Amino acid sequence: MSTFMLLLLLLASSIASLTTSASDDYTDFVYAGCSQPKYTQGSPYQLNVDSTLTSLANAAAFSSYANFTSSAAGGSFPAYGLFQCRGDLPFSDCDSCVRSGLSRLSAVCPSAAGAAVQLRGCFLRYGNDSFLGKPDTSVLYKKCGPAAAGGYNNDQLGMRDAALADLTSGAAGGSYRVGAAGYVQAMAQCVGDQSAKECDDCVAAAVAQLRAVCGFAVAGDAYLGKCYAKYWSNGVYTTSNTDHGDEAGKTLAIIIGLMAGVALIIVFLSFLRRAGHDG
Repeated sequence: MSTFMLLLLLLASSIASLTTSASDDYTDFVYAGCSQPKYTQGSPYQLNVDSTLTSLANAAAFSSYANFTSSAAGGSFPAYGLFQCRGDLPFSDCDSCVRSGLSRLSAVCPSAAGAAVQLRGCFLRYGNDSFLGKPDTSVLYKKCGPAAAGGYNNDQLGMRDAALADLTSGAAGGSYRVGAAGYVQAMAQCVGDQSAKECDDCVAAAVAQLRAVCGFAVAGDAYLGKCYAKYWSNGVYTTSNTDHGDEAGKTLAIIIGLMAGVALIIVFLSFLRRAGHDG
């Protein structure tokens, strides 16, 4: 199940709101990922998944992070799940975000054995692999904003780097972190099952991605397995179509296309074989 995020990465922010600010909609869609395997309706595993997701939905009303493992319907088929809300959201908004995320999962990943969804204000994941408490710095999704008008000068680039440095400094601490320098703001958050060092390592990896990929962009997002980091300028975060998840998506589209082509060939050959036999 560890590869499930590859299968739906490009159902991403091309269909999300492209502008966020301090009053952004925390339920805006960012990305989702589904496993290829499906569970059988009415199976013990499906019942455990339903129990886990129900527990997550109930916990979001009074907590910004929770994880659950359900095996009541069958100990050999446990379902693991977690959610993490953005650190500045009140519990009422966290509750709304998690329920919106669960609705997205139901629509985008029906009957998937494992799935995850990232909204602006929360992250949810469930599956049959015991991912809880494990570090994960794999890059799931990256997106950069447009280049600054006239290109970055040293002062502007310095502001960005200083704001990002706030996220990785020894004083940052905690799973939810903010940074600022001049008119550039930054934010990072780790999933609550990470230790302090695991969180530090994950945020540092996300910041490194932003610096390496987004260049002179006025904004950028980097979502990793157990954390994310982002920055934006002038109080408003505007993304463009510079989506560095596209490479994975293009590869996926090619693979899906080839699989579909092979399937059509098999069907066609089977038809010819049957026609020849009938003849």
